[in-house]
Amino acid sequence: MAKRAVPGSERKPLPGAVPIEPTAPDERIEVTVLVRRRNAEALQAHATTGGSGEHLDHDDFVKKYGADQADIDKVAAFAEAHGLAVVVTNLGRRRVVLSGTAKQLEAAFDVKLQEFQYDEGTYRGREGAVHIPEELTDIVEAVMGLDNRPVAKPHFRARGVAAHTGGSSFTPPQLAKLYNFPAGTGAGQCVAIIELGGGYRPADLRAYFQGLGIRPPVVRTVGVDHATNAPTGDPNSADGEVMLDIEVVGAVAPGAKIVVYFAPNTDSGFLNAISHAAHDVKNKPSVISISWGGPESSWTPQSLAAFDSAFQAAAAMGISVFAASGDDGSSDGVQDGKSHVDFPASSPHVTACGGTRVTASGGAISAEQVWNNGAGNGAGGGGVSVAFEAPSWQAGLKATTKAGQATVLAKRGVPDVAGDADPQSGYEVRVDGQTSVIGGTSAVAPLWAGLIAIVNANKKTRVGFVNPALYNQPAAFHDITTGDNGNFKAASGWDACTGLGTPKGTDVAAALSP
Repeated sequence: MAKRAVPGSERKPLPGAVPIEPTAPDERIEVTVLVRRRNAEALQAHATTGGSGEHLDHDDFVKKYGADQADIDKVAAFAEAHGLAVVVTNLGRRRVVLSGTAKQLEAAFDVKLQEFQYDEGTYRGREGAVHIPEELTDIVEAVMGLDNRPVAKPHFRARGVAAHTGGSSFTPPQLAKLYNFPAGTGAGQCVAIIELGGGYRPADLRAYFQGLGIRPPVVRTVGVDHATNAPTGDPNSADGEVMLDIEVVGAVAPGAKIVVYFAPNTDSGFLNAISHAAHDVKNKPSVISISWGGPESSWTPQSLAAFDSAFQAAAAMGISVFAASGDDGSSDGVQDGKSHVDFPASSPHVTACGGTRVTASGGAISAEQVWNNGAGNGAGGGGVSVAFEAPSWQAGLKATTKAGQATVLAKRGVPDVAGDADPQSGYEVRVDGQTSVIGGTSAVAPLWAGLIAIVNANKKTRVGFVNPALYNQPAAFHDITTGDNGNFKAASGWDACTGLGTPKGTDVAAALSP
């Protein structure tokens, strides 16, 4: 049977990784096969405009933009021919999850699976492309899960264990007040938080919110692809990310329900968590907060496209998505001397969140600049994508380099918005029984998620994908004009360090009128 490569599925080993042995032939593996959706071009147009206030409910979305059952059936027939089990299918998420042994999957997809060793451990991987039968080439858009390398890291920076340190750190409610968030609690809304490791302990949450004098929010956990809430007990582990995200959202929007979606740190796990949240008809999130990511250059084209399609789906259903832009400045941690942006923040259907340092006096912001603590010490991510075209709402905007050269965006500019992220002006949180001050752009995504939960609750509707409206209202932001993130510097208006700037909360709410 003739087979063809799935476009954009080519893989190379992680830098420095070496193959050490073949994957055990009887190891059981689950893979996610994504099939084409109906009306894909129409969905992209719908999503890019923010839906123009016309958000679809889930059932209508599936009917208009879901997968075709006939396509799902063809993938199931392919699986049966290779002895693979069909674990689950979903028209809205357009996925088929298959299970089989490594030997069966190697034969089905014409790949060689190997164990690789690299600086941080081992992973199961492959080199080259994934292959499928010719009759599926127009149907299948991605095959994910054969490779289980970690794809993302949490974008938080801990200043260390600390007590309250006066004006150099803030509780989330203090920052909400500095940014003039509108009154409200977000009651009736659900905020989804995506996590790829670590966990939280309810006792810590109770102690934290009791200390703030806030009633603890309702927090629920959803396990994706067999992942669970698994706190390590180490405040410097992914627990710091999980607790930071929950505590920021819960402190600024205590009336909102919080659902934490735990998934494996793989491309398929990450995607499935986002997709699960967007299509969760039980919890019905109206906002998704993502504080994990990796350099755009480290993703396969099939993954970039698959994630962006999931974000388009979220936008069409009126779900706002916020993602941290990274904590390693304009390099995004890539040591090649070039500029890189972080994904999924660089998706044009996500609101990318950059970072600042805040100085406050007398209950007001007295100074704010780009977060940049120097090489290796953290800086807000930002720059220009190499994967995505500049969206219409960024037309004519310019990225200004540190040398002062301003270039009109031909590709998607990152970030869109910003907020306090410097650990030196960080967030007071509780992690694994310890009070800490944490920063990073991972704090900015849940801060904005909490703001939008309040806006949704007050307006009694979903504002959905906010970028088109916000770019039309630059006056709703504190324009950050001081500082740089490495290769780019702040400038009047949008820039590749802090986007439009930091929120004037009530003005942001007004800009998002239905």
